[in-house]
Amino acid sequence: EHLGCLLLAAPPRDPPKGGPRAAGMEEAQRLRLQRARLRLVRELQVAPLWDLLLHKGVFTQDMIEEIQRAGTRRDQARQLVTDLQTRGRQAFPAFVSSLQETGQNDLAALLSEGDKFPQLRPVDLKPVEIGLRGGKGDTYEKAPEYLPTPVQAVTERCQDSTRPNAAAQGSAAERSRRNSDMVYVLKGNPCGYCLIINNVSFAKESDLSSRVGSNVDCEKLEKRFRSLHFDVLIRRDLKAQEIAGELQRLARQDHSALDCCLVVILSHGCQTSHIQFPGGIYGTDGKHIPVEKIVNFFNGSHCPSLRGKPKLFFIQACGGEQKDRGFEVDSDSPVNQPRGGSVESDATPFQIQPSNLDEPDAVASLPTPSDILVSYSTFPGFVSWRDTRSGSWYVETLDSVLEQYAHTEDLLCMLVRVAHAVSAKGKYKQMPGTFNFLRKQFFFVTD
Repeated sequence: EHLGCLLLAAPPRDPPKGGPRAAGMEEAQRLRLQRARLRLVRELQVAPLWDLLLHKGVFTQDMIEEIQRAGTRRDQARQLVTDLQTRGRQAFPAFVSSLQETGQNDLAALLSEGDKFPQLRPVDLKPVEIGLRGGKGDTYEKAPEYLPTPVQAVTERCQDSTRPNAAAQGSAAERSRRNSDMVYVLKGNPCGYCLIINNVSFAKESDLSSRVGSNVDCEKLEKRFRSLHFDVLIRRDLKAQEIAGELQRLARQDHSALDCCLVVILSHGCQTSHIQFPGGIYGTDGKHIPVEKIVNFFNGSHCPSLRGKPKLFFIQACGGEQKDRGFEVDSDSPVNQPRGGSVESDATPFQIQPSNLDEPDAVASLPTPSDILVSYSTFPGFVSWRDTRSGSWYVETLDSVLEQYAHTEDLLCMLVRVAHAVSAKGKYKQMPGTFNFLRKQFFFVTD
């Protein structure tokens, strides 16, 4: 950030391509932006501003897309402050009023310094789709086939699920109380344990094939959840009884100083009888454990130190043996094919002699389920696809979505993006799903 301050002495760069050259901003306005730059980069929530800045004529859509291609939220905030200085005298008050309208009043007051900018009522905006165009600087270049263009403007549901802004009106205590009513508060560091069970090699007598590519999934999720401030534990190639033992050990831990708990299971799956949640997970010995039982290890009676705290489960395994070919729809979206390598499924038939496929997964049945979310890689009854080189469709997409949206969107909104992207892939189709018993919004810690 100190380097950013030194660079401010240089003249602003040329305005972004696609926008007309505007008269220069007043020097006093520019100085205010420069003085507030560090805090703006640290705190500015850019996502709610795009429609307002477009509506007010501060930026064109091409300019906004260029700023979005800068990268992370902090990078976008830094670029926005730089470009704002090229947009004329009216850009500054329009930016301040946009901060007020999006609840970022602390930042608006910082820039105003006694000026009487009117408190504007929010304008009646129609949704504006701002999709990123492909190019060298495209944020989504890493895995375009997993994040097709429609995902980038997924639905208006996500607009109401953006991270609560720390600059909202009221005292810090009032903000904390109000946010804790609707949002899980994560204050600890680490914020919780993350257990990843990665089953790759199975006993010959199990008739289950090796899950080639699963180590890629494991490495991605280990890195991702460490960056999101989880204490990650990895266990590999466990028998069914050993899976149960590891889960019970985790449930018996003292979670009093932690704010949540996360479990990831990468294995073959099967259908099982269930009360509330379908599916089961295979151990390397060919025996299965119902997801219902897995989740029950963490309910209020078995794990009292996690009462009222979010318990998140991500299951990469098949939901059955059916291969979904999908149905035709009117769409301009390309059908995404795998990059390379062979594609395998993670399913086996319902309690019949298993073939070299994986199976469905299952979730727990709770007497009073609360503060629990289980994300399945596929709809119950269908296979879950895994690329032998790049890993499973589900984990690859989940990792990309977390990288791009965890700093602004809640978990449910991101899982909608995952489902949308995965469902658009390949000749055969896959539909991730979620069983949600969370009472509040869940935002990962990204700072």
